[in-house]
Amino acid sequence: MLHRKMKRALTTLTAGLAAATFSAAVSAQDDGIKVGFVYVSPIGDAGWTYQHDQGRKALEENLGDRVETQYVENVPEGADAERVIQQLASGGADLIFTTSFGYMNPTVKVAQRFPDTVFEHATGYKRAENVGTYMPRLYEGRYLAGMVAGAMTESDRLGFVAAFPIPEVIRAINAFTRGARASNPDATVRVIWINAWYDPSKARQAAETLMDQGADVVTHHTDSHAVVQAAAERENYAIAYHSDMAAYGDEYHLTSVAHHWGDFYTQRAEEVLNGEWTSRNVWGGIASGMVDIGDFSAEVPEAVREEVMAARQAMIDGELHPFAGPVIAKDGTEKVAEGETLSDEALLNMDYYVEGVASDLPED
Repeated sequence: MLHRKMKRALTTLTAGLAAATFSAAVSAQDDGIKVGFVYVSPIGDAGWTYQHDQGRKALEENLGDRVETQYVENVPEGADAERVIQQLASGGADLIFTTSFGYMNPTVKVAQRFPDTVFEHATGYKRAENVGTYMPRLYEGRYLAGMVAGAMTESDRLGFVAAFPIPEVIRAINAFTRGARASNPDATVRVIWINAWYDPSKARQAAETLMDQGADVVTHHTDSHAVVQAAAERENYAIAYHSDMAAYGDEYHLTSVAHHWGDFYTQRAEEVLNGEWTSRNVWGGIASGMVDIGDFSAEVPEAVREEVMAARQAMIDGELHPFAGPVIAKDGTEKVAEGETLSDEALLNMDYYVEGVASDLPED
């Protein structure tokens, strides 16, 4: 199973996520740089790829004629990704952002052929002299969204439409569950895996199944607004992911967990321009602005908003961690004792559900 393979690879990593691991021989670029982006789905008007493209546009706005950007959207993970990444590098791109987990190996392969080009890969764990990695601490936003869901459910059943069973998504499910149970100890979360990042039809079908099972608040880790739209059609609540999707959910869109890439893309491009880029892993959370909880709908009571925003501030202040102990797995195993906090390395290797998740992980 995919998440098991990733776990075995991640056991070789240390938890020094902010430290520079490699130093690339990057020279200052007086004449500006070309920056390429590879997207796993269509840009559309909401979702994961949409947010990355908003970051690309912010990069252009921030650096003006010092950068020239281009993108290729809807690129499947695998051989097609390697071909597209190589085309961007061959075309003179100085910096290339590859924005999906399945682009990791193709990115590393192409980087070996183009040692003078800088590559940044989103959500992966393999780095090289000219390859850096980055991802959001999305579990922080998920915990806050879970608090909203737990407060708003009447059935105590929440639904989660998930893409692939890798640690990134499992962390999201667990954080959402822990946030929900912080607001409502009786809340449970049911999960359906669709094994696709972008498949609106499967996502909609999964959401409808979860609502048939009694979930009156649903969320997703997929790149479309299908779940939000399906919930609104049944007059159930939804919490969007990647970006605000209120246009598809009206008052049933409670809030969203959004990623913001503009500052990061600008920073890394400036480092290349100035000859200061180094290969490292960047894991940014709410304090950095890379992740945040979105606007609340009028349906969310003021008391709930205040509680969630207080928790948000506590995260920024370092007083609240979504995986502070005790952390108990669904099978009753204690993963983190009271008074301790789950380490970054343990977060990167997460392969279990916490208490409150009513479903089982897929078997190998």
